[in-house]
Amino acid sequence: MRLTTKGRFAVTAMLDLAMRDANGPVTLAGISERQGISLSYLEQLFGKLRRAELVESVRGPGGGYCLARLVEDITVADIIIAVDEPLDATQCGGHENCHDNHRCMTHDLWTDLNKTIFAYLANVTLASLVDKQRAKETAVVQDRRRMAAVQDGAAPAL
Repeated sequence: MRLTTKGRFAVTAMLDLAMRDANGPVTLAGISERQGISLSYLEQLFGKLRRAELVESVRGPGGGYCLARLVEDITVADIIIAVDEPLDATQCGGHENCHDNHRCMTHDLWTDLNKTIFAYLANVTLASLVDKQRAKETAVVQDRRRMAAVQDGAAPAL
């Protein structure tokens, strides 16, 4: 499977946006800084995401990007398709010319894998990724508090 940087960055940027969307438009400069993705690359990706109606741009002071749909209605597959990311495990791109211009013996295997991957990504919503990320952040904060309490002698070590 060739899931390149483009697809990974698009999903990461959309997750960053989804986590901050309730506070108003999110700037690409902010996403760039937080995620370490070049601003010019984000501009290209968000142009595609806007054309796919996954995000909306807000102009002017305090402007940026907002989700164009409910976070529950955007899937990882939607994002990857929007940025033209190929999800293809075949060597031939589905043209069935992978072995000396003929269909290879394992073509159906890779085609079935493509379908399975796409079905999985179509069932992963941006909302579920936000929930998982927030749960991780909460766990990290709780661990830090527990460690501080142990160091202060206020709580027993586990």
